Amino acid sequence: MYIFLMNLSVIDIAYTSNILPNLLKILLTQHKAILFVGCMFQLYFFISLASTEVILLAAMAYDRYVAICRPLHYVSLMSLKLCKGLATSAWVIGLLDPTGHIALLSKLSFCASHDINHFFCDLSPLLKISCSNTDDVEMMNYIVGTLLTLVTFILTLISYVLIISTILKIQSSHGRHKAFSTCTSHLTCISIFYGTIICLYMRPASSYYPEQDKFFALLYIVLVPLLNPIIYTLKNHEFKDGIKKMLK
Repeated sequence: MYIFLMNLSVIDIAYTSNILPNLLKILLTQHKAILFVGCMFQLYFFISLASTEVILLAAMAYDRYVAICRPLHYVSLMSLKLCKGLATSAWVIGLLDPTGHIALLSKLSFCASHDINHFFCDLSPLLKISCSNTDDVEMMNYIVGTLLTLVTFILTLISYVLIISTILKIQSSHGRHKAFSTCTSHLTCISIFYGTIICLYMRPASSYYPEQDKFFALLYIVLVPLLNPIIYTLKNHEFKDGIKKMLK
């Protein structure tokens, strides 16, 4: 689990480093311009990190399934080699995922307006100001985004259905509580993550509402990376023991 948490931490740092410094510069200097190349790089890393995180969360769900449903086989099933392989696969798929979007976006014309109604280069506001036909980009976004999100969501859902059915079979209430408490951190993270992703991207570009999208994007970019370390450390006994020793 610590291998996955390390990768999740890297993603959270990269999210904020990709968008927030430029946002702070805009707020402090009121200089709101961004180069087209810089805009494409910002969008590329944003989609890439989101794709990596969704795969990583599915891998963490499988880790919890093995820990609770097959505890005696945990060491052999979740070997160090497999954990590293899952984390590496998440990054490779995540880095490859946005290439098609960027290739199609770079061919669009933005003759109608160059004013992006957002605080970073996101897909929906970019498509909104394009005077070209954006059907290909939207279709790719639906196919790739829905496929990746749906597959990882189904895997996560199956893992938790099996986890809950196993927990319900535990005789003692203490045992059930202990087993379920190992999943609460991960469940909280995926609830926030999938909630914001669905609100932002699982809809056509025609239903783009700038103020609403800015709010959900801010939650996704700032709140999720901020909450992830807090959520996981509050459930970590080693962390709590370390804090107690430091306070004493």
